[in-house]
Amino acid sequence: MTDTTLPSPASRQLLVEHARTVAEQADRHAVTLESMLAVLRAGRLDDRAARILATEIATTALVDLRMVTDQQRSRMLEPVVGAFARLRTDLHPLVRYGDLDVQFVEPPTTGRALPGEVAHAARAIVRSAVLAFVDKGETRRVRIQWDCDGLNLLIGIRDDGRGDLTMHDDSLRPIAEQVRSLDGTLAVDATPGWGSSLDIRLPLDPPNEPEPLVDSVPLSLRERDVLRLVVSGARNREIGRRLSISENTVKFHVSNLLRKAGARSRAELTALAKG
Repeated sequence: MTDTTLPSPASRQLLVEHARTVAEQADRHAVTLESMLAVLRAGRLDDRAARILATEIATTALVDLRMVTDQQRSRMLEPVVGAFARLRTDLHPLVRYGDLDVQFVEPPTTGRALPGEVAHAARAIVRSAVLAFVDKGETRRVRIQWDCDGLNLLIGIRDDGRGDLTMHDDSLRPIAEQVRSLDGTLAVDATPGWGSSLDIRLPLDPPNEPEPLVDSVPLSLRERDVLRLVVSGARNREIGRRLSISENTVKFHVSNLLRKAGARSRAELTALAKG
């Protein structure tokens, strides 16, 4: 049966924002490349000065790209059914070319959409778990089930192997680390002669990072933007470029931030912001 469920307004908004971000990034890349070409072709700059300036332009662009990529990855959503279908595709070679019988228990079509980071990690965790089972040498059948309780992605993986898998098994270490990085939980249950099972819970809403300064000091939206870039290490000129404001305006906001935070320097302001 074809799923004709329309995306929610929130999902549509995220798709619109993603398209806008992609277009903006394309424009930024074009400007970056044009700037680098202009610098490299500039007759008034010697080779060394041109290389230094071009490298600075490229470095700034890369930092900006990584920031946007991280934000997009955390904000994009994948329908739970679509994310599970991608998992089936990932495991297709094992099913088609190996002796492994993989049973997929489809998640409910009404399940909440998964944040991109959770969906990506969930597929990686399942792939690693299946390979861990196969490496034991006696696994012939694996059952994979996903469910969603509205707050968590629930993953169940069971095999028909020797049933000697434990939390201390080396093959589970990467899985445990990934689960912990997402503030999730991992449980292992094994019955000798009957197989092993993994039960994994991944929160769909990661815990908010503490922002002591933002929580304790009233800041305008622009001051928050400036503070974020100050904490990242950007200087006034770079902050002005990213926020499309003058360097003098940046200095004004930084001065206000120092006064409100009771800080004597940018380093102290950064330390207070990081808590």
